Amino acid sequence: MLAEKAHQHLNVAAAAVILSDQRGGWRPTAASHESAELISLFTAQTRDGPCLDCVQSGTAITSPDLHTEQRWPSFTRLALQAGYQAAAAVPLRSRHQIIGSLTLLGTEPDGLEHASIQLGQALADMATIGLLQQRASRRGDLLAGQLQAVLHHRVVIEQAKGVLAEAGNMAPEDAYRTLRDHARQHGQHLSELARGLATGTIRPHEFLATRPASDDTTR
Repeated sequence: MLAEKAHQHLNVAAAAVILSDQRGGWRPTAASHESAELISLFTAQTRDGPCLDCVQSGTAITSPDLHTEQRWPSFTRLALQAGYQAAAAVPLRSRHQIIGSLTLLGTEPDGLEHASIQLGQALADMATIGLLQQRASRRGDLLAGQLQAVLHHRVVIEQAKGVLAEAGNMAPEDAYRTLRDHARQHGQHLSELARGLATGTIRPHEFLATRPASDDTTR
């Protein structure tokens, strides 16, 4: 939506969004239209171009005439071949956090008006708020899921401890030690072993009968 709105309202020939992959790299995410030349051009920005300078500096980067541009040889060559003669990039930023950039292209030298670049920055700022909220929501959902899984595993292990403690007439801590040692010796996941005991898939008396004779869990 950001790329499309920028193209529609900023008097530019094309627009695209490049976002952080959250692993230190940058990837093209959306373009105002899907021509092969434009996709190749924005993909090149992960190597050189106004996008990289923009995210590194945190400020808008402009090149009013790509014919005289020397900073980005690969990007400039592809842009001119595609018919674009002016370029600018504004950061997607919130305070000191930069998550990407919005790139704007014009087909004429000096074809990007200062007002368009300023409005592009305003659009980028608003989009950044939404993107950060979305990422925070996803991280929250992931964390909640991980915590739920941990709690579920803990409940299953506690159930298995109770089953073993009763079947073997042992203390709960000894039942846990027996579970842990068996899982290590047989290369099993503790939670899977505990689930089998808790659900009755593994019979506790048969499980205890497989312990080595030297395993004294009641000491």
